[in-house]
Parts: sequence; structure tokens; C-alpha cells
Amino acid sequence: MSDRYLSWVNSKWGALVAGRAGLPQPVPLDRHTRHRPAADGEVLMGGAPGAELLPTLIKAAVGLNLSTLAHRDVPQWTAMASAAGLMSGPWQVAGGRGARLKALIFDATALSLTDDSTSVFRFLNESVPALVACGRVVLLGRPPETCSTPERAAMQRSLEGLMRSLGRELRRGATAQLVQISPGAETALQGVLAFLLSPRSAYVSGQVLQVVGGPVAALHAPTDPEQPLAGRTLLVTGAAQGIGEAIVRTLARDGARVVALDTPRQASALQSLASQTAARALAIDLTAADAPDRIAEAARDDGGWDGVVHNAGITRDRSIARMSVEAWQTVLAVNLSAPLRVHQALFSQGLLKPAARIVVVSSISGIAGNRGQTNYAFSKAGLIGWVQSIAPVLAAQGRAINAVAPGFIESAMTAAMPFAVREAGRRLNALKQGGQPVDVAEAVAFLASPDAAGINGQVLRVCGQSILGA
Repeated sequence: MSDRYLSWVNSKWGALVAGRAGLPQPVPLDRHTRHRPAADGEVLMGGAPGAELLPTLIKAAVGLNLSTLAHRDVPQWTAMASAAGLMSGPWQVAGGRGARLKALIFDATALSLTDDSTSVFRFLNESVPALVACGRVVLLGRPPETCSTPERAAMQRSLEGLMRSLGRELRRGATAQLVQISPGAETALQGVLAFLLSPRSAYVSGQVLQVVGGPVAALHAPTDPEQPLAGRTLLVTGAAQGIGEAIVRTLARDGARVVALDTPRQASALQSLASQTAARALAIDLTAADAPDRIAEAARDDGGWDGVVHNAGITRDRSIARMSVEAWQTVLAVNLSAPLRVHQALFSQGLLKPAARIVVVSSISGIAGNRGQTNYAFSKAGLIGWVQSIAPVLAAQGRAINAVAPGFIESAMTAAMPFAVREAGRRLNALKQGGQPVDVAEAVAFLASPDAAGINGQVLRVCGQSILGA
């Protein structure tokens, strides 16, 4: 469904009226198209005293073909870039105003003392006004639990509060994220930046991503950035329409062979989608007693799968006092029991390949709750608990599992909402608009790819930094 307010406020007269009346003025988000660089514009590099990731960032900048400039607090960046074959230079010359910027990256990994925090303040204070529309801010830190002193842990934890507040201050579609890199996981940073700096992360803001080391971080980076999933086969449940359809199309675009599953009632739409994306269609009712065995048989026919996207979900909304036991049980059977049963069948029979990545579509409702959705919120929160529980088990085998939690996404479900509720859902986030199914699909594709090496057991919200559950 189209957002008429978004279209109106970006017209000549709409912008004039909205500006005078103090109304929200969201801008259309810049979304991914093929053959675009990770960051289409200048990227400003900064860092706290003793910044630890500059050599890693040089490698990432080379790998992503970034055009970089150096903040005055990291004058060594220009020489390091030159040695690596990168063109770079100072952002501000003789105190003048610096160039407009597509992205800001600040290495705060060495931030250990309160007095050091002035460096991150100065960097953001000077550079945020230079961000172009749909710009990106990425702060880099360490997980507080890995810090050797309480004060350093406090400084690293402070970055989260800074980033979340900054995300609500940014305008014109710009976003802010914090990446916490565990010692030893530095090589996985490039893939994370490839996602966060690009239009693929258009509706992701105010998020913390932890990158850990060990077997789960040992995946090789993709050789072709246009097709990071080439050679991989992935199952997508609930694939015939809405977010599921967008996931299938996005995974196929990125080179994956997709096994698209939905109920027999959706067989026609499923087959049509499969023919358009060269996917394999599976018409199976996930709640059927034999569903896990039938799915395992399909995986065995393919020689095992490189990943699974548990997307299938339904709603049966009603206040709990008026909800039937059937509505409660039906939602749990599809949303929560089915993924657990399917995973057990695939895992126990050895049908998940080495380095397989599992992505579970949860919901912001499972984090913040939602009136009339006790059954839905129960199921979606349960998925997060499952992800966090089995992540260490999978990590020890070089596999990974993560969740995506969509916020307000333009869909048939949200189109059926009452007007006032729908408008509130669209505006109650930092970007002041609803997301698109492709925004969820882009996050799923990232977490299913080698770019997400080192990310495990986490929940990535695709909600435009919603106020709900903040």
C-alpha cells in the first residue's frame, strides 16, 4: 500500500505546508539497485585516541572501494590509505567547511576514559551537519563484557546510548548503528560495513550488532558482491506472498537457489513465483504431522541446504479475554512450533550443511508487545528465545542463527488497519514512515550471507528505529 502522506510531503506545496505547520517531513528512502558501490559518496573516517581498527578499516575500504576522507583526529589515515593504494585526504583544510558526506565511521574501540569521549563528540558535532540525505553513521566499539576495566566497559556501553539518541536526531533518511567487534573478529568487519553503509539497510537504524570470533566468523567473504549467495540453496517458508515473496526474490537476485514453501492453498501463487525466480516450489502445510519429514526429504534430494529462513507466520488478533483457544493454538502452531519441528528434523538428520545460516523472522511485537496480539507476541518472543538458546550450539559447528524483527511494514496486513492506527504505526519511528517488504528481505539476505560472518544469536530490528520497544 502506498503512503500518500509521504508522497504529499515531498511535493512542492506539501513540503511548504508541512514545514510551516511543523509536521513530520520524511524523505523517500534510497534503496538498493544493482551495480552500486557500498557507499555512493565520501566516507569520513574518525577515531578516539589509540583507535585500534584503522588497519582493519583500511582493508575494508579497499575491499568496498570506498572514497574516504580523514577527520583531523586521525591524520594518519591519509598516509595509511596512500600506502594501500587508496586516494584520500583531509576532510577540512585550513579550518574551512568540509565536503558533504555520505557516511561517517568512528573507531571508538580504544575509548577507555571519560575524558576521551570528547573525541567522539567533536567528530559528530562537526560532521553530522555535512551528511547528505539517506546518509549513514557507524560507530565501532568493543562488547562491554570483553573490556578489562570497569571504566572502559562503561565507555563502550555509553556508545549505545549515544548511537540510539543520535539516530533520533538525524534527518532526511539518515541512520545510525553501533558495531561491537570482539577481539579476534576484526576480519569480519568488511561484510558488516558492506550492509550498513549501503541502501540495503535503508530501514535499519538504532541497532547494535555484535561481531564475534571463532568458527562462526571463519566464513570466506563473497567473491562477487552482486551475488553473495551464489552456489547456496536456502529454504524459505511462507514464501508465496508479502514479506516471504520479497525474501525469495531478493535471495534469488543475490544468486541463491531458493526452495520456496507455502501451504497447498497458495500453490498457484507459489508456482508462479517459483517460475519467475527459478525456485523449487514446495506446497506443504507446516502444521501437518508429516511436514518435518517431507521437508527433510526435500533437503535430502538437494544434498542438504545452506540455510533456512523461517518466515511463515499468521495472526489471529483478539484481546486475550475474547480470544478462543483455537486462535491461541493455531498461531503458536504455525509461528513457533513449526520452525522448531522443522529445525529438529533437518539438524538431527544432518541436512544443514557446514557454515549453514538460519534466519528467523520474528517481530517487534515479540519485543514490545501489541494490543490484541498476545498469541502473536508470545510466538514471536518465543522465536527470539529459541535463537538465543541454540546459537552457541550452532556456533561451535561453524553455523549461525539470527532473527529479524520487522516493525511497521507496508503489507496487506497493515493496509487492513484502521486509518489512525496505520498512520501512527508509520510515523512512530525515527524515519517517520513504514518500511517495505524488501527492507526485511535485504536484512534476511545479509544474515544468510557470508557478509554476516561473526554475527550469531542476535536480533536485527528492521523498524526505522521504532519508538515501540526502544
